[in-house]
Amino acid sequence: MTNDRTSTRGASTAAWTGLAGVGLVGGGLALWSALAARTATQLVPTDGRFIDVPGARLHYTDQGSGPPIVMIHGLMGQLRNFTHSLTGRLARDHRVICVDRPGWGHSTLTGSTRPGIVAQAGMIAELIGALGLERPLVVGHSLGGAVALAMAVHHPDRVGALALVAPLARPQDTPPSVFRALTAPAALRGLISWTLAVPAGTFTGPATAQAIFAPDPVPADFATRGGGALALRPQSYRAGAFELSIAHDEMAALAPRYAEIGVPVAILYGRDDAVLDAIYHGEEAAGQLPGATVELIAGGHMLPVTRPDETAAFVRSVAARMATR
Repeated sequence: MTNDRTSTRGASTAAWTGLAGVGLVGGGLALWSALAARTATQLVPTDGRFIDVPGARLHYTDQGSGPPIVMIHGLMGQLRNFTHSLTGRLARDHRVICVDRPGWGHSTLTGSTRPGIVAQAGMIAELIGALGLERPLVVGHSLGGAVALAMAVHHPDRVGALALVAPLARPQDTPPSVFRALTAPAALRGLISWTLAVPAGTFTGPATAQAIFAPDPVPADFATRGGGALALRPQSYRAGAFELSIAHDEMAALAPRYAEIGVPVAILYGRDDAVLDAIYHGEEAAGQLPGATVELIAGGHMLPVTRPDETAAFVRSVAARMATR
């Protein structure tokens, strides 16, 4: 009997010791994640102003003067993806507004639910109205292209034309391989975001960036000047995992309505894009969009950063087409 009790006490002690160890490891990872998030925010502080719209407090920059352009970034991105190299070229004769999408960068959510593609389009449409912009040219990169398309379908009075750069334009059955780490079940996303996501991302970040930029090189200052450091935060993991989980169904509902879009639409893609397929999301998507044009150039997925001159020329061509309507 004494041996049984001793054995039971030993097993109990081992179990509690194991749980304590897990707790300490989990607590250490959570501390790492919190410190990394704070460091990222220090490296990439706010650049502009804030405006409240239903469900979110949006961070945006506003530079230049002239016909307005609104720019919407992609998955795991932030408005510095545009200000790194592109907006200065356009702000010489345009008013350029770049916005952190709801839940990204320095924009925060104030509603009770996380917004999908169509809901985000509504929030940015509210921003356009609050700023008094009269049907601006909307530039959308990657998943930001999907948001721009949703705005043209659901809020046509807020959009003058679409310039889509490497857009997610059609439903895709499997996520891009570079983002598969974001495909955790919804019930685990919160735990992963505070334990594994940030430490793992710290080690794999350079390789991930190279895969997203390929075949173009990653600028040495992209983490700071390009806003890349903000991807290494728990909230970025949760937002990215959510958006990947809803993208297929939202795009499947959105794409059949492209025939309703009555504004000029143009698509720019890098021929060697390693994230989204230029034929499927570019040339084939254009066939669903009335009067859309497609331009393929040398380069990968991050054209606003790696090919700013060509991207600026593309945006200007859409602006000129819009002005003649």
